[in-house]
Amino acid sequence: METISGRGGTIGVTAPRGSAVPVVGIGASAGGLEALQPFFARVSVPSGRAFVVVQHMDPDRQGLLVDLLQGQTGMSVKEAVHLARVEPDHVYVIPPGRDLSLVHGLLHVSNVEPRTGPAFSIDTFFRSLALDQGEQATGVVLSGMGTDGTLGLRSIKERGGLAMVQEPTSARFDSMPLSALASVAADVVAPPGELAVRLPPPGTGSFPTLLPAEPLGGGELRALDEITHLLRRQSGSDFTLYKRSTLLRRIERRMGLQGISSLPEYCRLLQNDPQEGGLLFRELLIGVTSFFRDPVEWDRLAALVIPELVAATPKGGTIRAWVPACSTGEEAYSLAILVDEALRGAKRLGECRVQIFATDLDEDAVKFARAGVFPASVAMDMVEDRVQRNFIREGDRLRVIRQVRECVIFAAHNLIQSPPFARLNLISCRNLLIYLEPVLQHRLFPLFHHCLLPGGFLFLGNAETVGGQPGLFESVGEKTRIYRRRATALDTPSSVFPVVNVRTPRDAPAPIMDDDTMDMSTLLERLILDALSPAAVVVGEEGDILHVHGQVGPYLEPAAGKANLNVHFMAREGLRVELSAALRAVRSGKETAGAQGLVVNDGATVRVVDLDVRRLGGSEDSPSRFVVAFWDRVPDLPTAMERSPEDEGAGPPDVEKLRAELQQAGAELQRTREEMQASKEDLLSLNEELQSSNEELQATNEELLASKEEMQALNEELQAVNSELEAKVHEFGRAEDDMRNLLNSTDIATVFLDTDLRIRRYTTSAAGLIRLIPGDVGRPITDVTSDLDYPELVVDAREVVETLVPREREVRSTGERWFTARIRPYRTVDNRIDGVVLTFTDVSKLKATEAHLRVVQAKLETRLSEDHTGEAQDANG
Repeated sequence: METISGRGGTIGVTAPRGSAVPVVGIGASAGGLEALQPFFARVSVPSGRAFVVVQHMDPDRQGLLVDLLQGQTGMSVKEAVHLARVEPDHVYVIPPGRDLSLVHGLLHVSNVEPRTGPAFSIDTFFRSLALDQGEQATGVVLSGMGTDGTLGLRSIKERGGLAMVQEPTSARFDSMPLSALASVAADVVAPPGELAVRLPPPGTGSFPTLLPAEPLGGGELRALDEITHLLRRQSGSDFTLYKRSTLLRRIERRMGLQGISSLPEYCRLLQNDPQEGGLLFRELLIGVTSFFRDPVEWDRLAALVIPELVAATPKGGTIRAWVPACSTGEEAYSLAILVDEALRGAKRLGECRVQIFATDLDEDAVKFARAGVFPASVAMDMVEDRVQRNFIREGDRLRVIRQVRECVIFAAHNLIQSPPFARLNLISCRNLLIYLEPVLQHRLFPLFHHCLLPGGFLFLGNAETVGGQPGLFESVGEKTRIYRRRATALDTPSSVFPVVNVRTPRDAPAPIMDDDTMDMSTLLERLILDALSPAAVVVGEEGDILHVHGQVGPYLEPAAGKANLNVHFMAREGLRVELSAALRAVRSGKETAGAQGLVVNDGATVRVVDLDVRRLGGSEDSPSRFVVAFWDRVPDLPTAMERSPEDEGAGPPDVEKLRAELQQAGAELQRTREEMQASKEDLLSLNEELQSSNEELQATNEELLASKEEMQALNEELQAVNSELEAKVHEFGRAEDDMRNLLNSTDIATVFLDTDLRIRRYTTSAAGLIRLIPGDVGRPITDVTSDLDYPELVVDAREVVETLVPREREVRSTGERWFTARIRPYRTVDNRIDGVVLTFTDVSKLKATEAHLRVVQAKLETRLSEDHTGEAQDANG
């Protein structure tokens, strides 16, 4: 059971069941009418879909949106009512000042008084639509001010639905489209009319099924392998062990949007269009996240885990946590808020440091999360007190307070390829494992075990479990997904990283082979490479790690504090000085450099290591890269605690060796002094630049203040113009009332048609004659039944439109009523023909009088004839 929060309270939704009719949710605000009209004008009818329009409207004014939209579409447009079942080819408009939700195909209208402050009616409906329809849902964000609709559209996207956004340059107000595009990887971005055309065909849902249901054939499998290889080359991320069903579904979405029906064809598109590869990569990285998602589990974490961590941390200590796959940061901030609340409750605020490492593959998502600014509608996921305490409202957005923001460290990071974080108290890895194949899941649990301190906790999603790794973790309580680290020693601590060995660089092809096609020499080369080659890393000019080969855990470890994948910071004690000197020597032009006999202690064993640094081949224009290799000379030396008495009694080390080391240290110190002097000069120069920038910023601030005053004056002018426009609208409304009363007072049935013979307006008398209702406005005259015996009406009207020659006929209706039908061209003020005017004048009395006169005339003629006959007989007699 999931919930949707709105102004009317909270609605429980069992997800997903869905309604039989696919629903398109449309969110709009300021400038929305200008976008809705061209949208509905181009929606094909019948569409097989229901449309729900959620428009921000003034609750104190009667909305005209229903009437305005009815003139743009042949579908039935009506205001949404509570518990109405959605029907195909119908448009439902939200009532002013209410919230609207969709539950099992029924519309739920909140029956509450409108509240002051920002409204999130679009987010409320979109989230209910996502829960109700899943992959069948379609969300459209049009023109508007603010951020409403962003989170709801993300929910639709997360559940596999179609996300459509108006192209910002075509919107009168672009705040809502821009906010949606900043947070959601929209499937379609186009002007309103184009969005209507891009809706999937009727009966296919949001995305038509393109791939066969049966297992893929050889051609499709080869294409799928090539697609994952292309992604690895472009992004550096390997999706080979990504769950195949999810992978195919995400690829199928992109195929449907590109109009492609086969995997080989889509593979060719990826080869020729790198931009499509980026879109597919973002499609695969869609993160389902929100603040305190699954509130029951977060309450358990707050009750069972956080207080224990706070109590166990000594004064001056640090609570360290890791949130892999953090997406846009809501989960990491939720954890920081819980820890902050626990520290406040224990009155230990300021006694303990909090470090939460939040990482994700998607650099755009990490950038968004790092800013700590979210749409104001995220408040729907939290109690008001928590929002007031941890966020600062900035217009239509909420900013995380500094105290919480400084607890979280964001970084782009590949969980299965990059070095992990160590000495952690808690790992929150929720809803990531469900997208991975079981073999990769089982490899990750030893990594998590290795990263956690004894007694540390692992927090998983509702559909995730430690599965086949019960020896590493134990459950904290019943019906919970919180696990405690068991005191189980792994056979080889360094063997947990990397989780998957990546041997293929980004810019090199990845040959796809199997054991049947691989010859003996290739097998031998691979065996030698795996067994005998040293552990090594490829670093850039500044020492940033670009590629990892083999097990580098004994030589490198993540440094405490902010995530930093730099070899200088990660090198273990005993390697740091010699590694820096060797890299500096190779950068200065030396072909190779290194050191021998370095003693390295990784906490478990003491190793004697030979260090080798070489330049990686490349052109002069390409950036410099270097290979740092580590050779174990003696695998295991006794630690200081295990030294024998004979070792304690050994003589002093060689004096010449100490002298050489001292000279090396002196040279290193001299180089450090020179570098510090250069850095000092750079800092002085930078300080001067900052002072200059500060003066420029002060000048800019003065200009902004002046601009603010101009904007205030402009706002006052706009308010005056708005008052004039309101008066003009009132004047036009009175003129329209006068015209309507004039037409009705003539008692002449009148119907106005446009050039396509669609009903534009009619009088009260015409409603009784042609059986018209308000919903018939915008429909062709041919769709309306009539009491008139006038089958030539449409033909005559079209001839008048074409020839501009008026026509007049006498026609009969039911009840022996007669009318004079006149059809004349409709001329605008600028003398342009814009339709026809039909008038029907009742001549029944005239016809009755004419018939009566004919009878009287006949009688008179008969009597006259009889008189003449009598006179003739008298004459003859």
